Amino acid sequence: MDEKKIKVLFRHRSMEMGGVEKVVLSMLNNLNKEKFDLTICLNINQGELRNEFPSDIRKVYIADGKEDFSKNPLIHKAQLLKRKFKLLKAEKNPKIADAILKEKYDVEIATTYSIYKAVINSSNKQSKKIAWLHSDLTLEGFNPYREEIFKNMQQFDYIIYGSQQCKDALDEKFPNVKLPPGQVVLNPIPIKEIKAKAAEFIPEKKGKPVFVSVGRLHFRKGYKKLLEVHKKLLDEGFLHYIQIIGDGEDYKDLSSRIIELNVQDTFELLGTRLNPYPFVKNSDFYIMPSESEGWPLIIAETLILQKPILATNVGGIPEMITHNKTGYLVDYSQQDLYYGIKKFLTDKNLISIIKENLQDIEEKFDNQKIFNAVEDIIINTIAK
Repeated sequence: MDEKKIKVLFRHRSMEMGGVEKVVLSMLNNLNKEKFDLTICLNINQGELRNEFPSDIRKVYIADGKEDFSKNPLIHKAQLLKRKFKLLKAEKNPKIADAILKEKYDVEIATTYSIYKAVINSSNKQSKKIAWLHSDLTLEGFNPYREEIFKNMQQFDYIIYGSQQCKDALDEKFPNVKLPPGQVVLNPIPIKEIKAKAAEFIPEKKGKPVFVSVGRLHFRKGYKKLLEVHKKLLDEGFLHYIQIIGDGEDYKDLSSRIIELNVQDTFELLGTRLNPYPFVKNSDFYIMPSESEGWPLIIAETLILQKPILATNVGGIPEMITHNKTGYLVDYSQQDLYYGIKKFLTDKNLISIIKENLQDIEEKFDNQKIFNAVEDIIINTIAK
């Protein structure tokens, strides 16, 4: 590594398809290589995006991913168990990561709250520590973990907030929690790449309106509510399709409920797709029924593809969508989802207005400003 450059280490768990993973890739692709030597250290070398890092970035990892495990069920289980113990050991002993990295860094960046502890426990006490926060920690689901997350955050030198809402919510609900200085930096959007990927193929046409959603199959994403609403609307004669791109712990439950409701032909779980953009581009509408979000990258990407969006009014989404102008916002409830979908299926004037307002939406996104902000944060944090 060039000693004149600032040595920056990004720490991340793994590279399953997701918004945070895309942000990490964008940073590693676009931060100024003349100023910074960049390294990514994964806890697990796993996920659809694990080989998508630029060639001039050093990548190391602590444990192998499932992709490298045996296909034999018994051996696979043993390998998972062995990996679990290795990661637990690495969490307690930072020298394990040191032996892999073989470098000292000027700055260490934790990309999500799940990796805060790894950065805080780094044996390199001279490095500056930066935390990235993409989540709304005020939500009830964080109650069991919030105190520990706050304790970890307080040990960082600086915090980057992924949306204005996630910062404002903390300031409002926990004003007495003393946190390090920080600022909001929105996620960059690779506009040219999205457009190119969206044109790679055309999915099968359905003949009726199609709603597409991309997200992890997790209860906070609201897909169970969406499924019930879908069935109700079908029963009332509002024919439409819903396609969910993604995987997760709720796959079995959702699959079983789809069969119970006999909607296998209209509510499809398409699994993880390395390139979901053709499905978004060729759908009629995008839908995000989440209970909580930070600043969801897929919303910005869908805006770039000029697709009308129906989304819950949570997290940073209201910062991205202007209600009734560039999309439509509803509360997180079956009743509101029902009303919103029905409106998209019946109100042609609303859809026409949204499409017209999306024509110049690209002007809203300034990626270079985002990369410059992150570079300034790194440089200024070192200077303090």
